[in-house]
Amino acid sequence: MDARTFPIDQQSAERLAADGLRLGLVDTSDREALANWDEADYRGFHDRRPEQETIDQHQRLAAYRRTTGVWDASIPEPGIPVATVASWVDELTVPGGAVDAWAISSVTVAPTHRRRGVARALLESELRTAVAGGVPVASLTVSEATIYGRFGFGPATQVGDLTIDTKRAGWSGPVASGRIGFVSLQTLAETARDVADRARRATPGDFALDEHLWGSLVGTVGDRDKQSASLRAVRYDDERGEPQGFAVYKLVENKSDFSKHTVDVRYLRAATDDAYAAMWRFLVELDLVAKVRYDVASADEAVLWMLRDIRAASVTLHDHHWLRVLDVKAALEARTYGPPASLVIRVTDDLSFARGTFRLDVSDGGSAIVTATDASPDLTMNVAALSALYLGGAKATTLARAGRVVEHRPGSLSRFDASFRADTTPHLSFWY
Repeated sequence: MDARTFPIDQQSAERLAADGLRLGLVDTSDREALANWDEADYRGFHDRRPEQETIDQHQRLAAYRRTTGVWDASIPEPGIPVATVASWVDELTVPGGAVDAWAISSVTVAPTHRRRGVARALLESELRTAVAGGVPVASLTVSEATIYGRFGFGPATQVGDLTIDTKRAGWSGPVASGRIGFVSLQTLAETARDVADRARRATPGDFALDEHLWGSLVGTVGDRDKQSASLRAVRYDDERGEPQGFAVYKLVENKSDFSKHTVDVRYLRAATDDAYAAMWRFLVELDLVAKVRYDVASADEAVLWMLRDIRAASVTLHDHHWLRVLDVKAALEARTYGPPASLVIRVTDDLSFARGTFRLDVSDGGSAIVTATDASPDLTMNVAALSALYLGGAKATTLARAGRVVEHRPGSLSRFDASFRADTTPHLSFWY
């Protein structure tokens, strides 16, 4: 689905026009217009101005994204938007399958235009456009956790800032049967894409990678600071010589002690358990290293159980992938569930997209049928809570204790959690 084909949302356009602002799409084939949009986007995240190469890469690899801006004709440089957002339809892995998601990125508002309802107009425009396109879920990764709940988003995955003290850790995990070899970043980009794809298809909460995201993660795109010169890539091949895992990392020198470098893991993916163990053992046992850091670790990394001393590792968890259910029936029927169950769930939604009462009937095989109903509910929750629970990473029993879910019939919370539980902890392996 090409998100660029949908027209600008008239409701938000009229709201902004009443304040002297224009909402519109960027023609990404127009290099000057795209450069102006990039200027605003980078400024919004306190980054330096984009260079020509950055704009060229954007135009070559990410021009398919729906690129939206807000312009103010009264400012000194009216060609540069005062607000930005980019979106596209991506494939989100859910337990037992996948669902189309309206991915939202590059949400910025210039500090000169705060508190004028610009961000609200942009976000509501994105959601209405997604609904018009029949996309069941919207998604984003966020720089601030207090903004998006008001639009019905909920934190569906967590990531951990993982640090391993390698001098203390030791290895007690499996010994892999394949082999690890260094490869260039370009070779990795050309040979390991399938590994990343297989890994994300097995991980609820993960996303398909476009060429721009893939290149950025493996260091072949967006190298504004020439960091690729410091990046190293290793690939794990199984006994048949098939790539099954890889890691991209850099070594940070300890100026006072050369034997105590820190390994910063930029991107790590494994399609098999064997590859996973091999990659982590390689990183933990590197010479002249005191620490391994990985800031997008899963909330349930198996490597913690592969260390001889588990206290050598520390993990700080925080929210990461936020989801927003737009079509309850389509979203819930896209995934599979645990034990058979029948639950009536009332969903409240200030923006009305997901509002209603729904019966979820889970079959013996794990598939579900969702129907609107007038029956009295077993549970009531707002759409942000449903979105946080959608992948099985959060528990309804926990959200009920927090006042976010109300149980009307005893036992409904436990039945909900048993059905929604995911075998694999939901995780997104990157930011977008």
